[in-house]
Amino acid sequence: MTSEIAVAHLAKRFGTTAAVSEVTFAVEPGEIFGLVGPDGAGKSTILRMLAGVMRPDRGTIAVDGVDVVKSPEQVKGHVSYMPQRFGLYEDLTVDENIRFYADLFGVDAATREARARPLLDASDMSRFRKRLAGQLSGGMKQKLGLTCSLVHAPKVLLLDEPTTGVDPLSRRDFWRILFKLRESGVTLVIATAYLDEAERCNRLALLHHGSLRYCDTPAALKRRMSGMLVVVSSPAPRAVRDRLQRLPGLGNVVMVGDGVHVVADSEGRIADMRRALTAAEIPFSAVERTEPSVEDVFMALLKEPA
Repeated sequence: MTSEIAVAHLAKRFGTTAAVSEVTFAVEPGEIFGLVGPDGAGKSTILRMLAGVMRPDRGTIAVDGVDVVKSPEQVKGHVSYMPQRFGLYEDLTVDENIRFYADLFGVDAATREARARPLLDASDMSRFRKRLAGQLSGGMKQKLGLTCSLVHAPKVLLLDEPTTGVDPLSRRDFWRILFKLRESGVTLVIATAYLDEAERCNRLALLHHGSLRYCDTPAALKRRMSGMLVVVSSPAPRAVRDRLQRLPGLGNVVMVGDGVHVVADSEGRIADMRRALTAAEIPFSAVERTEPSVEDVFMALLKEPA
């Protein structure tokens, strides 16, 4: 199978800072490919280079058979790029914004309506078509931005943290649309700050300081994590963390909600943790093994040597 996106030895510097360093990956047709990493990891820079709006210092990029480095203008008919702050015109209505972006790509009125209607229906936006974009909620603006991004029927959709600051209900609606797009054959590359969303991707690229540390399915990445994950439920998670950090045989110790997640090197460490907490008179209701999330895996893998 020919990759929809092929990136090799991609590099970009801003002054003395290496934003992206020797990144290589491929995205298959119809895949949801996630870029995951902390702020400054290089996610947005990679998306801009894929979209042809930023030139790399080194490396090659092919999107739908187009050499993006040599022909950045040519790729624009094949991709749609939705940055963190999509350029909606707040003094235009929903319909007028869609019409504006359709006109940019030479999409006629009948085709525009045929493409926009199902997207607006799927996002529950049809009843707001005459509303000014400036009067929409944050989640509704993102769904309108997605509709505008798709009006020219691109084969590849690039999304830069599209659900940041969006309410949970709108996030769910947004992902429901993304899954439908994948089923229709659209290839998606999404940078996300929500690691629970990363679980929904077919494959993930874990980025750190501009370098690609790991690239695999969420399930395969979980199998790479050495040791086992233990969750400690306690009304005093800070005290639990501070005590367990001093015990041998434990790796990453992180507070998560009303508990603490611990990477242990063996099953026997569970009894050690219970004894230590009991001796320190720190209250807890459970110390038990659990399946790791992508967030647990990400934190553990980043502590491994590069």
